[in-house]
Amino acid sequence: MRLAFCGNDNASAYNISAGVLRNVCFVDALNLVPHVFLLFITFPILFIGWGSQSSKVQIHHNTWLHFPGHNLRWILTFTLLFVHVCEIAEGIVSDTQMKSRHLHLFLPAIMGFVAATVSIVYYHNIETSNFPKLLLALFLYWVMAFVTKTIKLVRYCQDGVPFSQLRFCITGIMVILYGLLMAVEINVIRVRRYVFFMNPQKVKPPEDLQDLGVRFLQPFVNLLSKATYWWMNTLIISAHKKPVDLKAIGKLPIAMRALTNYVCLKEAYEEQKVRKYPSIWLAMYSAFGRPILLSSTFRYLADLLGFAGPLCISGIVQAGSEMPKEQPSLQYFGTFISFSEEFLRNVYVLAVLLFLALILQRTFLQASYYVTTETGINLRGALLAMIYNKILRLSTSNLSMGEMTLGQINNLVAIETNQLMWFLFLCPNLWAMPVQIIMGVILLYNLLGVSALVGAAVIVLLAPIQYFIATKLAEAQKSTLDYSTERLKKTNEILKGIKLLKLYAWEHIFCTSVEETRMKELTSLKTFALHTSLSTFILICSPLQPAQAFASLSLFHILVTPLFLLSTVVRFAVKAIVSVQKLNEFLLSDEIGDDSWRGGDSSVFVCLFVCFNVFIVIIIGQMTMIVGQVGCGKSSLLLAILGEMQTLEGKVHWSKYVSNRYSVAYAAQKPWLLNATVEENIIFGSPFNKQRYKAVTDACSLQPDIDLLPFGDQTEIGERGINLSGGQRQRICVARALYQNTNIVFLDDPFSALDIHLSDHLMQEGILKFLQEDKRTLVLVTHKLQYLPHADWIIAMKDGMVLREGTLKDIQNKDVELYEHWKTLMNRQDQELEKTTLERKTLRRAMYPRESKSQLEDEDEEEEEEEDEDDNMSTVLRLRTKMPWRTCWRYLTSGGFFLLFLMIFSKLLKHSVIVAIDYWLATWTSMDNENELRNAADTYHVAVFSILSGAGIVLCLITSLTVEWMGLTAAKNLHHNLLNKIILGPIRFFDMTPLGLILNRFSADTNIIDQHIPPTLESLTRSTLLCLSAIGMISYATPWFLVALVPLGIAFYFIQKYFRVASKDLQELDDSTQLPLLCHFSETAEGLTTIRAFRHEARFKQRMLELTDTNNIAYLFLSAANRWLEVRTDYLGACIVLTAAVTSITEGPNSGLVGLGLLYALTITNYLNWVVRNLADLEVQMGAVKKVHSFLNMESENYDGYLDSSQVPKDWPQEGEIKIENLCVRYENNLKPVLKHVKAYIKPGQKVGICGRTGSGKSSLSLAFFRMVDIFDGRIVIDGIDISKLPLHTLRSRLSIILQDPILFSGSIRFNLDPECKCTDDRLWEALEIAQLKNMVKSLPGGLDAMVTEGGENFSVGQRQLFCLARAFVRKSSILIMDEATASIDMATENILQKVVMTAFADRTVVTIAHRVHTILTADLVIVMKRGNILEYDTPENLLSQEDGIFASFVRADM
Repeated sequence: MRLAFCGNDNASAYNISAGVLRNVCFVDALNLVPHVFLLFITFPILFIGWGSQSSKVQIHHNTWLHFPGHNLRWILTFTLLFVHVCEIAEGIVSDTQMKSRHLHLFLPAIMGFVAATVSIVYYHNIETSNFPKLLLALFLYWVMAFVTKTIKLVRYCQDGVPFSQLRFCITGIMVILYGLLMAVEINVIRVRRYVFFMNPQKVKPPEDLQDLGVRFLQPFVNLLSKATYWWMNTLIISAHKKPVDLKAIGKLPIAMRALTNYVCLKEAYEEQKVRKYPSIWLAMYSAFGRPILLSSTFRYLADLLGFAGPLCISGIVQAGSEMPKEQPSLQYFGTFISFSEEFLRNVYVLAVLLFLALILQRTFLQASYYVTTETGINLRGALLAMIYNKILRLSTSNLSMGEMTLGQINNLVAIETNQLMWFLFLCPNLWAMPVQIIMGVILLYNLLGVSALVGAAVIVLLAPIQYFIATKLAEAQKSTLDYSTERLKKTNEILKGIKLLKLYAWEHIFCTSVEETRMKELTSLKTFALHTSLSTFILICSPLQPAQAFASLSLFHILVTPLFLLSTVVRFAVKAIVSVQKLNEFLLSDEIGDDSWRGGDSSVFVCLFVCFNVFIVIIIGQMTMIVGQVGCGKSSLLLAILGEMQTLEGKVHWSKYVSNRYSVAYAAQKPWLLNATVEENIIFGSPFNKQRYKAVTDACSLQPDIDLLPFGDQTEIGERGINLSGGQRQRICVARALYQNTNIVFLDDPFSALDIHLSDHLMQEGILKFLQEDKRTLVLVTHKLQYLPHADWIIAMKDGMVLREGTLKDIQNKDVELYEHWKTLMNRQDQELEKTTLERKTLRRAMYPRESKSQLEDEDEEEEEEEDEDDNMSTVLRLRTKMPWRTCWRYLTSGGFFLLFLMIFSKLLKHSVIVAIDYWLATWTSMDNENELRNAADTYHVAVFSILSGAGIVLCLITSLTVEWMGLTAAKNLHHNLLNKIILGPIRFFDMTPLGLILNRFSADTNIIDQHIPPTLESLTRSTLLCLSAIGMISYATPWFLVALVPLGIAFYFIQKYFRVASKDLQELDDSTQLPLLCHFSETAEGLTTIRAFRHEARFKQRMLELTDTNNIAYLFLSAANRWLEVRTDYLGACIVLTAAVTSITEGPNSGLVGLGLLYALTITNYLNWVVRNLADLEVQMGAVKKVHSFLNMESENYDGYLDSSQVPKDWPQEGEIKIENLCVRYENNLKPVLKHVKAYIKPGQKVGICGRTGSGKSSLSLAFFRMVDIFDGRIVIDGIDISKLPLHTLRSRLSIILQDPILFSGSIRFNLDPECKCTDDRLWEALEIAQLKNMVKSLPGGLDAMVTEGGENFSVGQRQLFCLARAFVRKSSILIMDEATASIDMATENILQKVVMTAFADRTVVTIAHRVHTILTADLVIVMKRGNILEYDTPENLLSQEDGIFASFVRADM
């Protein structure tokens, strides 16, 4: 067939006798002109522009602009492209009716399509390089196109072409579009004045884009990039090369920063406050209402487009099953014109429409999700800032009176704000669902008649059941949480007291108690699992009707989703309402007064409800001391002066001369530190001055403590790792107050946690020298009366009143009785001589095992690091992109092979049955309609259909149960193994591994294994199998589809590969940025008075805003990455639908299978992105399994001995005779020995003292008796048995020890003395009497069953140590070892201990490791050690007689 522009079958085609414009072919040719003109002009510009650009660096985004009408132009152009596609299609359809090719029917349309595409590319380039003059070309194009199209339209009108003709409609729409685009172009000229005007307007890009730190470009890119998240490509691809860090994601754009949103929300809330009942809801709506409405609009559009799918499918299936009819068509100047309806019946047209509808629907849906996510994040930022500002203004009485606890504040921050954010995410569903449901039912009714209503009714009735299940779920979740908190508390106690448990061989008792709680936790998890599987089950087995089967099947699919989501949304709505109530209460709670009174004269006059009628004057530049008994209102007076108390009447006046009087350096009674370095804690935001800093640390004698820390004063203190003792914390707080350059210093009892040496040093160097030299005003609250002579002025308080004030001389003259009372108190010297050395020792112990800690961390990490060092980047990348399959396999098998097999089998079976049901429907619907046969066949079909449906429903329930059951079994086994492994681990492991690290395995990681992995696994397997069965079904219906599948498969592989890596990094960033934010809130709430006294509110606010923004940007990028993935998988899904439709039409097999294939193709779009999302989640969650496994590979202690426990005599050791023969001991095989060839002999019943400096091996010797350390040479023989041959449990259960740190567990006193419940009550009372605790315990409610709180906090240190003594006595062992047992107690308790050892333990062998030498002067034998060797070994009398002996020098030093 020859080609010709106007066709060769019509002679009149070239006839122009009636005038040129009367010739249709010529009018079509005229329409080509503008398109050719545009291509001709723009191509050179584009090529030259691009050529010059590529030689330069790529244009940076700080030149980007949006010209006026930017979005409208993009929308119009896309519409234009769509209309062009319709025009091309119409031309081709008409052309097929002709005898020869008529190019003029579709060629101009094709050129128009190309020109429209070029126009938008051209526009985009001009816009990014900000060169508007070149837009003139476009302006000319729109004018020409508008004119030529109008000529064509006028032609049609004159010739009377009817409106129902498609070509007429298309031309009309085109005229309107070109007109609008022309208007947009004129508007750009009007606003930017780049031509025809004298002074063109200069425009700068948005502020954000000029700041190169802003990497989040969503608000600034063009519409196409916005819709497809194209700008995310660079980040996601670069994640493959190197991990995404905070630098890579940059800062938040200004409009999304917490401060911007806080200002919006605050203004809205202030407007609300005028009303009687201020509503946060309305405030939130007025601040964030517009984006929510926008998102809802997108959502509606998406939902309406969602119904196009089923309708197109039903059209395609119908067209396939009907015979082609003779089509009426109209001749117009020798060419055919098709009618609109007839055009829409064309199968290929329907297939393309289906494709376009899907793409649009998905784009709108993702846009809706994105807008809600962004709004949710903005709202959360604003709420956090509001809460924080309120915390800074909370009245102190609120916190101390318990109206607002720290827990409540933390919940507001961590839970309530997130609830509101999540509610906002689901918000559009609330109003989109009813529309979806109503539309769905109407369409179904059209297709199926009454039976549709039955089906819909069943689905609607399932919704309340869903809601009921949802509430049950929430309850189960709560009880799980309670049990897991209890389990963690118990685990924490075990880990803290692990040394004692091992030495007493009590591990199994405590282990069992944790296991019991764990079982309760798992039981409530089981109910949770059951409800989850029920709700999944209800979702899946919704009713099916054969008839117009496919359309209605997919409509039912559409209906099920909103109903399933409804219960979730309702649940979140309820939670959000509760959260808003809590927020409102908090925001309306009391605040502290105004600070306008910080002016005025120098007297201070206060009157409060704690202190009555106090009138005092604090003189500038002097030291005022406030003294009095505990609870007489000293601290309250300080707080009142700072304006922290509720003032009932009276005023505080500050002196006019205090120039820099906006801050008071204040050290509170309870030390408060930040989670920051030591240096930052002392400087506290002031400029760093080396000299001053050194003077302050020396005055507070902090240098020796700083030297012990691994990174000196750059070591972070607080929640991450290193815990300082009370005294060390207090000294840092005092140092902070001294360092600040303020005229007034308030110190609230700074000596309370310090021993006498340090107190004196601080008084002399810090207070008298450092502060007095600077002539600073000092108010000091103290109990140490020996410092009164230094005071310039003394205020003595009693019961909230000032008892006396004046100088010490005044008081001596006026109130002799008080002065005498003080004098007796002054003379009592403190007993706390050793406190600091002890604190430093604990710190050293905490710090120095850390060198070897790094060996333990995680073998896998080490391997990765080694590869890093080789700089072999490809291997690192491989590790980052590889799924942790081995870990997955470990997880799956830890649930047991039987369950694993059952899960896989039931899953496969379930999906086969579901496919079978659909297939059965397909064959049934595509049968021929011959009536007699039909009825017989119908009953048969119905029977099979019912059986299959029943089987499907049962299988659904079984599979969802097996997955949950398997997950629970795996969780149970992993936790059980972890607990046993850790409890049986060597003591060295606990010295080296920080407690937090071990606890993390039991809290965060166990929680992930319990609650997160099973649902992810269920969702992953379900979506994967659904996708596979869908692809299988389509390929069965149309084998050609497989060819098209190859490129789609490759695309999908790369998308998921890139996404998983980026998603993992972003998730980690989101997690890691959340913790500092929460910590900052709790820190602020704890240190409120200090922050306000120092006047540092602004600095803390700034820090909070930074932390919030950092967390928000990570979350924002994570959600943008999810959108990036979903848009791409959705488009892939749409391509699959298109290929499925086209292949099935060309093959033209039976209509049932075509419909089935298309229905399956539609479901793929929903499930593809779930496959990837779940894969990415699973990869992150498997990290928890990996961490738990790294602990499971640890060496355990060797609990078996050569002897059986039955071979050891029941009463061994009876005598208590100890022989130490050539003993060598080390902590681990790769470390140096700590004891070298020690020899000693201890007779039965002897009292032996061992002394030596720190690190001489005293404690190692005591541990050797219990085989807590590695004895690699020599042996210890007790009563004739070599201890290395005994089972560990037997050995440890027959000896007793009292440790330096007294450890008590939460439970009853009886449990603490005898956890094994072996002893009678009399025996326990006897032990308590010996320890002189009997009367105290009798006075407690419950006696022996009185409760001990966690760590024994409800008893003093001395009492705790005496309980440990009683515990050792209860165990009738003939050998007792005391490891520095008197180190941390006062003299009185120490004397009791000494007496008991002499009397109650008179017949037992006692080995005392001495902290103070005078405690072993009465011993029968003294051993002096140095560096793991014995230096002196004799009776104390003999050793003292050697003047130059080491023991003698120790005793002299101790006197």
